[in-house]
Order: sequence, then C-alpha cells, then structure tokens
Amino acid sequence: MSNFFKMSQYFNTFVLTRGFLIALLGSLFIYLDAWGISSPALNTVCGITTLYFLLKEEQKVWFWAGFFIGIFWFWWISLSFKHYGMIWAIPLSILIVSLIYGLLFWSIAFIANKITAMPPVYYPILSLAIKAFGLLGLSYIHPFGFDWLKPELMFTNSYLGIQKWQFAFIVLSLMLTIAKKHPAYLFFILFSYQPDNHLSHHIPSDIQITHTQVHVGDKWKETLHPRQFKAFFTLIDEAIHAKKSLIILPESVFPVFLNHSPDLLEELKKRAQKINIVTGALYWDGKVPHNSAYIFTKNGVQIANKVLLVPFGESNPLPDFLSNWVNEVFYDGAVDYQASKEMTDYIIQNNTYRNAICFEATSEKLYEGNPKQMIVLSNNGWFVPSIEPSLQKILLQYYSKKYGTTIYHSVNMSNAYMVKEGRVTEI
Repeated sequence: MSNFFKMSQYFNTFVLTRGFLIALLGSLFIYLDAWGISSPALNTVCGITTLYFLLKEEQKVWFWAGFFIGIFWFWWISLSFKHYGMIWAIPLSILIVSLIYGLLFWSIAFIANKITAMPPVYYPILSLAIKAFGLLGLSYIHPFGFDWLKPELMFTNSYLGIQKWQFAFIVLSLMLTIAKKHPAYLFFILFSYQPDNHLSHHIPSDIQITHTQVHVGDKWKETLHPRQFKAFFTLIDEAIHAKKSLIILPESVFPVFLNHSPDLLEELKKRAQKINIVTGALYWDGKVPHNSAYIFTKNGVQIANKVLLVPFGESNPLPDFLSNWVNEVFYDGAVDYQASKEMTDYIIQNNTYRNAICFEATSEKLYEGNPKQMIVLSNNGWFVPSIEPSLQKILLQYYSKKYGTTIYHSVNMSNAYMVKEGRVTEI
C-alpha cells in the first residue's frame, strides 16, 4: 500500500503540470526555429527560466520534466517506423524514449536527495549543487549512443555562450540565487554573456550545396532510379555551366553500391574532369555494406565511410542475441551497416574537409582536432515533416560555435545551408 501511495504521488496533477511547463519552456527554442522565429532575447529568458524552476523542483517533477523533454525533443524518432509499415510502433517508441529521459532526470534528483538526506545534518545547498552538476553532466550521457540531449543547446541562439564553462556560470548563478534567496547572485550570469553575432556570411561563390526532394518511399525503388539519377546529373551539369568548382549532393543520393555500378561511376568520373563532386552512396567491401561519401576529383575517386552509425537505424546497439532478433522481426533480417574505424579528412583544391554523414555530424567525436571545414551529407526524409531538421541545424550551430568549424550541409527533404561561426546561411 505504501508503494502504491508513493507511485500515485507522481500522477498528481500539480506535479505533472509543473514538469510539463518546465519541459515546454526548455523546448521552445527548437519550435521557434522550426517556425522561422529568431529571438535571442526570448531564448535567453526561456533557457534561464527553465533551469531556475528545474533546480527548485523536487524529485517527482524532475521525472516529468525529463519525460516531457523526451517527447518535445525526440518524438520525431518514431516517424521512421511508418516507412517500415509499423505504425503501431510509433506511440510505443515515443513512450520508451520519454521514459528513458524521465528516468535519467529522476536519477539526478534521486541522488541529490539520497546524499543530502544522510546524517548528521541536511544541507539544502548540497542538494542544489548535485542537481547543478547533474545538469552539467547530462551532455555526457548518451543512451544507446544517441547524444542529442545537451542542455546548453537552449542558448545556441541567445545572448549567452554554449561553452561548458559558460553554462557552469549560468547554473552556479541560479543555484546561489535559490539557496541564498537573493537575486543579486544572478550577476554571475553576466560572465556567460556572448553578444549575438549579426555578421552575415556568404557561401563561397564556387561551391554549390544542393538539396533534393526524394521521398524515402521512392528513394529505394529501382524503377524510379533512372529518372532520379538523371535529375542529379542535371544538377551537376548546371553547376559546371555556372563555373562552380565543387558540388555537394546529399547522403545516399545514389542508393546503390556505387563501387559496383560502373556506368554511374564512369558518368561521375567524366564530369569530375570539370568539377569536383562530393556525393552520398553505398559501398560494398565484399562482406558488409557501408554508408559512404564518394569524392570525385580530376585525380580519381576517394571513398569515406561513415564512422558513427545511427543507433537502431543503421546499427543495433543491443547485445548480439537481442540485436539479431530485432533485425529479424523489425527489419526483415537486414544486415547492419559497418562503421569505419577512422575519420576521414580529404583535400579538394588545397582545402581540407572533414567528412560527416548525417547523424555523425551532430556528435562530438567528429570534431576531434578542431576541423576548420566539414562537409555534411544528410537524408532527413525519414523524419519529415517534424522538428528534426531544426534540432539538427541547432546542433550544427552549437558545434560550429564550439570548435570554429565551417559546415557545408547538403540535405535531402529539407533546406541545405552553410554554418559559419554558429550562423546559418541558407541556400
């Protein structure tokens, strides 16, 4: 009976409402971007308010805040199931993802409560400090290798910085304000101030970043490939006519094993004598498939295989006995893609680019060594219409700011753009 009473407290309307509103405030920056609204002031206020109310709240509210953040940030993950004819799995997937993040947030508050409840005396500020450290550490916790939950993202398009030390000042200021019950401690937030960069950037005139509109359902139909491929070659020919030196096409825009498609290879090599081409396609190494980028220049062809695979989408992170069962039941026995062990940097006309394919461009690992330039190929067709393209773009802005990387992003089913110094220039 006592356990039932404890559980019932989590479904108190007041507790649910508080968790919902905190999550809503902490997610607004994504939806504003998706609606085409850019407001650094609003993003700043919402981010600070979210953290302030969350730090003040009890364990039960932390669970619901994490639960609803899981929904608001990541509901779109479930959309991929519709392409496998498993509509029934969409609500189940949303529930599982939300519970994972709900339990993650709950764990932070639970640890804070347990440690500070130890005798001989209760220290409220210690509880706040543990919650604050939990928020600082959230970006290092990656369920199943998925690392898109970063509280600092709230300040990507704001007047505050996104570096970890800047986020620490924000959290420290709010922690002291709550503990000492005095707004004077909000002064420390000023150490995180980073003026909005209003400088506009132009995409280099000799680079053509393309976006395509090929639905996932059509992408893999071989009968449609001739028409699709003709359209892609037309894009290349137009870029040649426009005197471009480089054209970038999206992820797996050629959904075939290109290294075993001699006619396509020959057509691309022929055009590479007039323009450098970076395009997505599949690669078969004789044993397993790879999701790859093909770089065509006058000197030949270089293949850069994907390093970080999408959890469940390209590689199953579960133990082998479960992974095989999931692939058999949900993916018709499809074989997982194989990840490359090494990141690839390639040179085009004396410029070095870090290769990145979709998901891996939003992961910290790809920015090791502070690459100056990165070419990203994506296919957002699995998740549109949704907020996924906006969240992906904000993540690229975050990494561009953090590492000083200029990113050229070619996309299928959403807008293509360049990110420089955290600012987006769309095609």
